[in-house]
Amino acid sequence: MAPLGPLGRILAQGVLATVAILARALPAAYAAALQNARKSGADKAAEQAARQGASFLGKTKIPRDEALFILNLTEKDATVEAIQRQYDRYFEANKVKNGGGSFYLQSKIYRAKELLDEFEKEKNEEGTVDGEEEEKAKKEEESGQK
Repeated sequence: MAPLGPLGRILAQGVLATVAILARALPAAYAAALQNARKSGADKAAEQAARQGASFLGKTKIPRDEALFILNLTEKDATVEAIQRQYDRYFEANKVKNGGGSFYLQSKIYRAKELLDEFEKEKNEEGTVDGEEEEKAKKEEESGQK
């Protein structure tokens, strides 16, 4: 078998030199980009967006008032039963199998219910904690009066 010859050797050396340069340049460029992001505050903006519900894909949670609007509820009407009733009604009405439904609307309805259920769960947990604190305060007052 014949060797590659002088042209093949020159090409191989050029490829190796390019790979060596890129192997050093890319990590340095990435480190510089990270440093610039920290200086400009982009990393803090990304952390804040993550806390507000955004993912790396840029999706955010819908606001509570929009979730109520999607399910056609008001603040005072938003009980667990009412949320479930409206969810069932609108989700069924937008079934794609019925020949006129919309998967997009179904997903909006689902996300609205998910958010409102989460909010109600947090509200109930806070109520339990507040209730326990009130009971302790009442017991302390009663023991102080005796």
